[in-house]
Amino acid sequence: MWEYTDKVQEHFMNPRNVGEIEDANGVGEVGSLACGDALKLTIKVDDDGRIVDAKFKTFGCASAIASSSALTEMIKGMTVEEAEKITNEDIAEFLGGLPKEKMHCSVMGREALEAAIANYRGVLLPMAEGEVVCECFGVTDIEIRRAIQESNLRSVEEITNFTKAGGGCGKCEDRLREILEETVKDLAPTEARPKKEKKMTTLQKIKKIEQVLEREIRPTLRKDGGDIELVDVDGDFVTVSLRGACAGCQSSRTTLKEYVEKKLREQVVDTLIVEEEK
Repeated sequence: MWEYTDKVQEHFMNPRNVGEIEDANGVGEVGSLACGDALKLTIKVDDDGRIVDAKFKTFGCASAIASSSALTEMIKGMTVEEAEKITNEDIAEFLGGLPKEKMHCSVMGREALEAAIANYRGVLLPMAEGEVVCECFGVTDIEIRRAIQESNLRSVEEITNFTKAGGGCGKCEDRLREILEETVKDLAPTEARPKKEKKMTTLQKIKKIEQVLEREIRPTLRKDGGDIELVDVDGDFVTVSLRGACAGCQSSRTTLKEYVEKKLREQVVDTLIVEEEK
């Protein structure tokens, strides 16, 4: 499993400021359910320009929930000017660090904050004016260049970890490499070499797992009053949470191994191991 810090685990198990501010004067929405991660951040700013309240709603993994929770704790009491200086690295540092494959969760938090502040000010985000490079996740060249510069990224894999770009169909990988070489002037150009069979990325695997859960597994479980939620994916280990009638059921182990695991092995990767969240 991912090596999560105690603080990440605490904010995941006991997230702060969950919900939505009804009279918010700043709203930021980033990501999408189709992409596997989505975050809605609402803030309340007083007449002095200070953030007096912040709440979030997140669809995503443990790191996404923890990053969103941490962000709301960080910005409450700050002025808007102070809050807009927060980086994704600050969010990760507040949590004691995040696995490199999960850094995009802290980036999503920072982007939601930027969107909420832009909404409060009644202006458009500069990021929205960029060229969409990754159509799967709607990531622009401006976002990619900023991530490269701010986080000292030096590979396409690192770009994917921080922005999710390239983590879907993979068609934009060549363009990501071009942007990387343009942004990092001393980076050695990649020599042309025969293409080899690509290994499915973590993000691609997560997306396929979520699709199978939503399309086939969840409808079947709901017929019997149960449900299932994806908690995390670490390599071939898939952690899920059984809900409703499935939670605590004596046959839950059989359901996981003989139905859920079997389906995911058939349609995603035949080496997946499904376990229930402890």
